[in-house]
Amino acid sequence: MCGKVSEKHDRMKIARSGLWLLMLMQFFPTGINAQYHPPVDQPGTSAMHKDSVSFVSWASSCIIERGFINMVDSGLTYNGANKTTYGTNSYATGRADGSVVSLGDRGTALLSFDLPIVNRPGPDFAVFENSFSDSFLELAFVEVSSDGQHFVRFPSVSLTSENEQVSTFGTVDATKINNLAGKYRMEFGTPFDLDDILDSAAIDLQNITHIRIIDVGGCLETAYAVFDSQGHKVNDPWPTPFDTGGFDLDGLGVIHNSANGFDGEKKVTEVLIYPNPVTSEMSVSTMEKGEVGLKISDLSGRILLEQAFSDKEQFDFSSFTAGLYIARFSLNDGTIITKKIVKN
Repeated sequence: MCGKVSEKHDRMKIARSGLWLLMLMQFFPTGINAQYHPPVDQPGTSAMHKDSVSFVSWASSCIIERGFINMVDSGLTYNGANKTTYGTNSYATGRADGSVVSLGDRGTALLSFDLPIVNRPGPDFAVFENSFSDSFLELAFVEVSSDGQHFVRFPSVSLTSENEQVSTFGTVDATKINNLAGKYRMEFGTPFDLDDILDSAAIDLQNITHIRIIDVGGCLETAYAVFDSQGHKVNDPWPTPFDTGGFDLDGLGVIHNSANGFDGEKKVTEVLIYPNPVTSEMSVSTMEKGEVGLKISDLSGRILLEQAFSDKEQFDFSSFTAGLYIARFSLNDGTIITKKIVKN
């Protein structure tokens, strides 16, 4: 069992302006009290339901490399096995349905797709785990690749205490977790936006062919600890010495792939949204002849507005809560154009 270790956290530098500090806290949370997206059903959550209309496809193949049920004691067994045994590779493919494959400590899943994932406005895919609650969170790193060999990891943050090990059935506060899979309970995926790794030269963000899910292990003991992108030890329920130990992968839903992206990118100037950010009234205009379909949804995929328009139209946005929304325009030739809307 891991013991207590000394706390080490980088402190936020004090901004000169109170306004600037507020912006930093809102968009670039740092420090132990930072607040990231909250659990399912709470205002500001980024959780995506498995039945969201945003998903256009799911992982089509999966290769699992099982981890130990207890990486500190590799000789420990459960039902005669020292590695997890629950589930099969196929449980991680197709739509998330509650059937999972357990990775074990530091176990991995390598997922591939019928069509490459591409970078578009908003989240590009979401990873599903099977937590039974909003606080029993088993976490995993997420990495992407354009060739199955060179991978780039999403920058993640874990602000759970480094002083005390989260116990086997202990809890984790979702608001202290960012860009780690497993942040949300069963049936709700954690979204990932390729914009977060725009500066990565090792991959093509318009041709993501593989995604690797890596269980964090979660042990605070120095010899076995793993770290987030800010240097914090990642702490989650440990040990979980069962056949179902570690991250339980239910599926990976694709939001943007090569079938719903490239043509729209060429025509992106054919529709305009203004002002953006919007406070109350939002205008849209198009150079298309005939009607253009518009759907506006929140990050969970829930459609909040659906209407066809021609030339130019105004929409009342005053009742929308502050946050990020996704607008999808359907052109006459079948092209889909996706844009972000920021509501102040």
